[in-house]
Amino acid sequence: MELRLKKGEDRRLRAGHAWIFSNEVDTRSTPLAAFTPDVTARIVTDRGAFLGYGYVNPHALICARLLSRDERRVPDGAFLAERIARAQRLRTTWYATPHYRLVFGESDELPGLILDRYGDIVVGQIATAGMEARRADIEAAIREVVAPRALVWKNDTGARDLERLPKEMSVAFGTLPTTLEIVENGIAFAAPLGEGQKTGWFYDQAANRARWRALLPRNARVLDVCAYAGAWAVTALSAGARAASCIDTSASALDAAVANAGRHGHALETLKGDAFDVLESLAASGRRFDAIVLDPPAFAKRRKDLPKAQAAYRKLNQLALRLLEDEGLLVSCSCSWHLAEGDLLVAIQGAARHASRFVQVVAVGGQAPDHPIHPAIPETRYLKAFFCRAVTG
Repeated sequence: MELRLKKGEDRRLRAGHAWIFSNEVDTRSTPLAAFTPDVTARIVTDRGAFLGYGYVNPHALICARLLSRDERRVPDGAFLAERIARAQRLRTTWYATPHYRLVFGESDELPGLILDRYGDIVVGQIATAGMEARRADIEAAIREVVAPRALVWKNDTGARDLERLPKEMSVAFGTLPTTLEIVENGIAFAAPLGEGQKTGWFYDQAANRARWRALLPRNARVLDVCAYAGAWAVTALSAGARAASCIDTSASALDAAVANAGRHGHALETLKGDAFDVLESLAASGRRFDAIVLDPPAFAKRRKDLPKAQAAYRKLNQLALRLLEDEGLLVSCSCSWHLAEGDLLVAIQGAARHASRFVQVVAVGGQAPDHPIHPAIPETRYLKAFFCRAVTG
């Protein structure tokens, strides 16, 4: 089947983007209602020039996504296996152990598909109806390329609501593990799967945690805010920090953090509650830290959330700066794509001014190389991290 675009609506695709919005389609000549997600569409310009092969969801705002730009390569099962194998070659270039994001959607030219590898376990998420319709081919490709002991689908993201897909967790093959084993920067961790966030681990922060370890003050007292399973805290303890505290709203996440510290012979303090409230309480009790990391969930999931999100980032950083010793290290992160890097820096500076601190940015970080950036799709560059030295006076 053929999906025809309106005049002039091919510019973004020719520049390399992979998405087609419903208002860009010439629905008079190619009605969207004629398509189902399992159909591979031939996407063409208003003059019939080939742009690529993709899948179509007539019910979604992003109604089509490109899979192949080669007219000779219809994206079948063998094509998907080749793409996954290519993605794996990228990761094995930089990672000594098989613990990484194996497929990162559009950045690996597999839009709507996320795969994370935990040794011989693969945990995946399918975000689009088009990829859901190709699930059997994807599973076969994973068996062929990776040959894992188990493949688990943790399809619980909000993106599935937009695609009219149910949220679920299922096992494609193998046995469902209760915990996932991870090796990051040479440190072993475990994370819960069923109750865990995302696919179980935040691999995107691995490079930033390596830098954190290198910049950490000696014998530091560390505070890990929005800690999840304690990756930042345990990394600090493994680097010689003398004490670490973790804040999170989830009791099971904090239990995982304690267990991760314990497996390396360390102990840590857990503080359950809302990050803002706990930071306020710590300040009221006179607590001080030498290094603080802020790694909150996305405050701006939609563009209209930006004003509130900017205020939240500024407040969070301000509260942290009140707890930080003179010349301490503050790591401030945001995974909100809608919040530009410059906006996070403005929030940090605003927080510093209100806390009567002078902040120097000593390093800037982003997502790890297993989360490559697609140059034509700015949405794939979402993670920001500023490493700051905070001076009193």
